[in-house]
Amino acid sequence: MTRTITRPSSRPSERTEMSRDATETRFAETALYPTKNDLPQATRVQVVGLLNQRLAEAIDLQTQCKQAHWNVKGPSFIALHKLFDDINESVEEYVDLLAERVVQLGGIAEGTVAVVAKHTTLPGYPLTLSSGVEHVDALSDALAAFGRAARIGIEEMNQLEDAGSADLLTEISRGVDQWLWFVEAHHQDAPEAPVP
Repeated sequence: MTRTITRPSSRPSERTEMSRDATETRFAETALYPTKNDLPQATRVQVVGLLNQRLAEAIDLQTQCKQAHWNVKGPSFIALHKLFDDINESVEEYVDLLAERVVQLGGIAEGTVAVVAKHTTLPGYPLTLSSGVEHVDALSDALAAFGRAARIGIEEMNQLEDAGSADLLTEISRGVDQWLWFVEAHHQDAPEAPVP
């Protein structure tokens, strides 16, 4: 599936259309502001594109947390309602960290709803869920997908030799893995059989 995105030019009246495949996480073009950051401009362009991809997914994850928080029902309501809100607060911090890193590198943080809808790779959140088990399943899927994306991002940042962005994504990955553990614990009763 090919998507069209609009890149801002130096003048607000000019916009350039470009096409990108939904599986591609690097933006074809990224405008940068001047900075004295010593990462090479070519590296910063790639890093900004990759971080904006993670930003879109983090914002999507945040909205999924709130969807679960608002709509969960059942015997575990209060525990899950609070847990989902706590996760949302942490994800809000991840959103801010990602957006600020983009801007530190001279980029533009792309965090509008329209951009998020175009670029997120997270599974969609079903709107008709109500039970705690259903929300645990859906949110654990989203957390796992975001954690995987963060780990892929770490490898990409290492290849681009941006230790700062790799460290940021490592911090986010650890936090998401912890929240995934907390959510999945509501659904786990016994360990799976050992693998021979």
